[in-house]
Amino acid sequence: MVEPDAADRLGRRTMPGTATVWITGAHGGAGESRIAALLDGARVTDHCWPVLQDGSTPRVLLVCRADMRGLTTARNALTQWASGAAPTLDLLGLAVLADAPGKTPKSLRDFAAIVGGGAPRLWTLPWVEAWRHGDSTTPPRPREYQRFITDLAALATDTAPRTTNRKVSP
Repeated sequence: MVEPDAADRLGRRTMPGTATVWITGAHGGAGESRIAALLDGARVTDHCWPVLQDGSTPRVLLVCRADMRGLTTARNALTQWASGAAPTLDLLGLAVLADAPGKTPKSLRDFAAIVGGGAPRLWTLPWVEAWRHGDSTTPPRPREYQRFITDLAALATDTAPRTTNRKVSP
C-alpha cells in the first residue's frame, strides 16, 4: 500500500502519561475532545498519532466529521496507518460524527462506509444538539452513543491482541 503524501499525513507526537484509549482527530473540529469526555481514562492527541514515552503500544480511536473534508482526512490517516507509515499502534476503529442535524446525504454515507472499511471497526454517530449550545455535561442519549461507549470501554480494557500496523519481516 502506498502511503499518502507528506502533506496529507498526521504527525507524530510523544505523549506523556497514560490513557485507556488515545483519541486522534483526523482534522481540526473532528470531535476529539467531545469523544474523550465520554470515555473514562481517554485522552486527546491533538490530531497526531501518539508515541508513548515508555515505548508501549497505544490504543487509538480515530475520529472525524461526516463531511467530505473529514472523511477525506480520515481516509488519508487510515491509508497512512495501513501502509505502515504511522507509528506502531493498536487502532480500535474509526468514529464518524455527524456534522449537522438531520440525515447525512447518501453520497457522504456511502463514502463513510468506504472509508470505514479501512478501519478495524466503524461507528457512525448522530448529531448531538446539546453540544452545539455548549452543553458538555449531559451525556448524549442516542442509542448509537451508548453502544459506542460500551464497545470502546470493552476494547480499552481487553488484553487480547489488536489490529496493529507493525511491519513483520519475513
